[in-house]
Amino acid sequence: MKILIVSDTHRRDENLKAVIERTKPLDMFIHLGDAEGSEHIIGTWVNEGCDMEMILGNNNFFSCLDREKDIMIGRYRTLLTHGHCYNVSVGAEALKREARARGFDIAMYGHTHRPFYEIDKKAGDKDLIVLNPGSLSYPRQDGHKPSFMLMEIDQQGEAHFALNFL
Repeated sequence: MKILIVSDTHRRDENLKAVIERTKPLDMFIHLGDAEGSEHIIGTWVNEGCDMEMILGNNNFFSCLDREKDIMIGRYRTLLTHGHCYNVSVGAEALKREARARGFDIAMYGHTHRPFYEIDKKAGDKDLIVLNPGSLSYPRQDGHKPSFMLMEIDQQGEAHFALNFL
């Protein structure tokens, strides 16, 4: 299973279109907020049969998207959120606490425009994967390279993640 994970495209869709073309066929497409209206057309860019999951960002002013979602990706219970409601701009700690309290295996967020990947280990608790694909349109990390993540579920059901830059 191949999943493309993006965030914060802010209606500057050239890079998103190119990444979709480069990574197709996809089993799932996840947009973690701030598509700013493009959520209505992204479905026409992915291959037929691709599941679409999109959530509301802090700049999706007139959208009916959900603020967050609880989905299953293979055996992994996954939280999709833009992150601004968890103050991720100052760190992912509040998001981690919430994800652990609600029993998630993976927490995906956007908002910061900076890629992030961590396997959070806590004694006596299961590991929590926390990730942010960064931004394809307005990257803010050192080097300012547009970024996205690919998630693959292998034959044994294990998740693997790859951060990619344009």
